[in-house]
Amino acid sequence: MKYAILSDIHGNIDALNVVLERCRELEVENYICLGDIVGYNADPQLCLDAIRQLNLVGCVKGNHDEYATNDDETMEGFNPHAKKAVLWTKHQLTDEGRDWLRSLPMRQTIKNSNITIVHATLDSPDSWGYIFDVHHAADNFAYQFTQLCFCGHSHVPIAFCKKPITNASEKPIQEICDWAYKRNEGAVPRDPTIMDSISFEIRPGYKYLINVGSVGQPRNNDPRASFAIYDRDLQKVTRYRMPYDIKAQQEKIRVADLPERLALRLETGS
Repeated sequence: MKYAILSDIHGNIDALNVVLERCRELEVENYICLGDIVGYNADPQLCLDAIRQLNLVGCVKGNHDEYATNDDETMEGFNPHAKKAVLWTKHQLTDEGRDWLRSLPMRQTIKNSNITIVHATLDSPDSWGYIFDVHHAADNFAYQFTQLCFCGHSHVPIAFCKKPITNASEKPIQEICDWAYKRNEGAVPRDPTIMDSISFEIRPGYKYLINVGSVGQPRNNDPRASFAIYDRDLQKVTRYRMPYDIKAQQEKIRVADLPERLALRLETGS
């Protein structure tokens, strides 16, 4: 059985369509969404409709989903570009769409699986914290009672494993470095116009915390849409990096009179 894990779509239907087409080619049965379906980009309702039409076995709320559906228009902590996009998004969603987003949980354990999902962190999901290193991962592992936890929010793919038994000379939590990028590439991809993938196996007794990156607004210097597939039968997680028509989404952002910065950053994945 295959689960596609999608996060931080952020209203980018051009990226999402490419990702979903790849999922169909790979015969994915189940879909999981880690939140922030809307925000930043120009097609929030289309993305929301597309996600709701999937065989969605799990979905949690992101901070942009939260602010796009509540009455808070001050949005403390948001930068001006993000704030303008959220205020614009509020008026693009249908009442039904807003109600559906509003009803999403902050964290969820997927039925009949070994998976927990959260947008930000398990220890304090509504504080919208980030996981960037082993210290943040340790806080999350303390609240993780399933073998796998998938998260998003930072738009930066990163993964950690926690060993079942360690001795005094070993660190119990380690980063899975290859998940973020291939070592011979560095942080910037050799060719962002091609699709590629990175995989690792799930080992018995280990726990894993996995950020799958962003479909609609990557921030790891790789402009390609990022998502993951968990193959439960093979016990393998694979992150795919998919090129898409960035210029098409940029043009929609400009037509919507959203901040130019939101269009420009798609080119560089920053």
